[in-house]
Amino acid sequence: MFQQVLAPFAHSLLLSALLAALPLAALFVMLGVFRVKAAYAALVSLGSAVVLAIAVWGMPVGQALSATGEGVFYGLFPILWILVSALWVYNLTVATGWFDALGRIIRSISDDPRVLAILIAFCFGALLESLAGFGAPVAISAAMLIAAGMKPVRAAVVSLVANTAPVAFGAMAAPITALAGVTGLPVHDLASMTGRQTPFVALIVPLVLVFLVDGRRGVRETWPVALVAGGVFGLSQFVVSNFLAFEVTDVVASVLTVAAVLLMLRVWQPAVRHDEGGLATRPAVPTPRGGMPAGPGAAPVATLVLEDEALPTATRRSPGQVLKATAPYLAIIVIFTIAQLPAVKGWLAVHGTVGFGWPGLHVLAPGGKAAPNQVFHLDHLKATGTLLFLSGLVTMAIYRISPKQGALVLGRTLTQLRWTIITVASVLGLSFVMNLSGQTTTLGSALAATGAFFVVLSPAIGWIGVALTGSDTSSNSLFGLLQVTAAKSAGLQPVLMAAANSAAGVMGKMLSVQNLAVAAAAAGMKDGEHVLLRKVIGWSLGLAAFVAVIIVLQSTPVLGWMVP
Repeated sequence: MFQQVLAPFAHSLLLSALLAALPLAALFVMLGVFRVKAAYAALVSLGSAVVLAIAVWGMPVGQALSATGEGVFYGLFPILWILVSALWVYNLTVATGWFDALGRIIRSISDDPRVLAILIAFCFGALLESLAGFGAPVAISAAMLIAAGMKPVRAAVVSLVANTAPVAFGAMAAPITALAGVTGLPVHDLASMTGRQTPFVALIVPLVLVFLVDGRRGVRETWPVALVAGGVFGLSQFVVSNFLAFEVTDVVASVLTVAAVLLMLRVWQPAVRHDEGGLATRPAVPTPRGGMPAGPGAAPVATLVLEDEALPTATRRSPGQVLKATAPYLAIIVIFTIAQLPAVKGWLAVHGTVGFGWPGLHVLAPGGKAAPNQVFHLDHLKATGTLLFLSGLVTMAIYRISPKQGALVLGRTLTQLRWTIITVASVLGLSFVMNLSGQTTTLGSALAATGAFFVVLSPAIGWIGVALTGSDTSSNSLFGLLQVTAAKSAGLQPVLMAAANSAAGVMGKMLSVQNLAVAAAAAGMKDGEHVLLRKVIGWSLGLAAFVAVIIVLQSTPVLGWMVP
């Protein structure tokens, strides 16, 4: 039996907390200063955390390695199982040409760049974030906006800023799943709380996008459609995350927002259109087929366009073609809805999960109770990744993709994610060994000494985590239990502070090295990351401060009624 010690180094909580912060500091310095590849930085940080767990916190070698193994396995299943399956579905649509068809349908709706910024960067980008994530929404949105006539730098900035509101529920809510895994808090409580924070952001992001495209004039002339888009998206996030299947929050929100914008454009159009201020007037052209890589250096997926399919063009889009282009996303909604039906949900709860104590772990918290994360719940059938994989099989049937072709796309998807797999597995290993050795508890107790001021620090911690790792999932894995530990000690709501790590953290994604590199590449800007950084840092800090104010109010009687 191993019992965690709160202040193992010189019996000083402060010095022990500084030591506990070393693996995280090493990760951030390697990523942010020396620009070491994320996978390598995560492995080095993991190694340092294991050494500290054994040498300073006194964790037995076998238990330290077992904790690392549990974290790595949790990174593979369910987190990476979600990411692989989601990106596979997306790549199937790319490989058959129907993704490009959907893009052309959207671009044919309007020739107003301000409206296209909402439709493509906000709505379509959210749909991509719900499945692909990891830079794909930024790269593809920027490419489509450039093809529609927007200047490259402006298209890149618009795409970066738009990739905020949907991120907390991105990749089929992988960040929320990871947060529940490391904190032990009920996943539905975390999803509900996050769904009561992100709608505030969704409401204003379309207005920000319009301002980026055409300044105050753009806001003055197109605010009705911007408010409709933000309002529908935010309301959908709240309803789905609180009352339906939180995994499909972004899928439902993006589909309903596109529908709402299209309906509005039938009865309302901006009164004036301008072609100055960098708004090009050349007609839109289709993006090339074959797919957009999921990140810098990734190979495009193979093109498997079926000969008997008549793909829609910008001038020809029948209801059947629109239905075919959106079929994979509709399939996901249907499958996840079926999984939430009482009879199906009950059957999956009994037959679709297995719980067992992780071998080799016998850990007590400082207070003498069993530490969390020692019982592993393997949701083999009801897992989000499994339902997504089933959606991929349905997509193959809809598009008449052979098993061989589907396997080829799956193989290329794994190749695209090879470095992401190493990074996520290592970050989860780092998180679990820090949590089970007591390093996270030590850090949380030190931060809790700030008292009520921690409610202000909490969003900033999440923002820093996402800005440096480029992933809300990774940030939640690193800091989730830290937030909960500090919240309990400071007398704050643990669910509120854990959700704050995610909801506020996503505002740092537009500053992450990975996203900046993807945006610069999509815009054809050689070494343009620094240019984009200067253009988005103000918006990142401003939106983060806005969310922080909401979170502070939710910790008080003013908005405290919103905490589940």
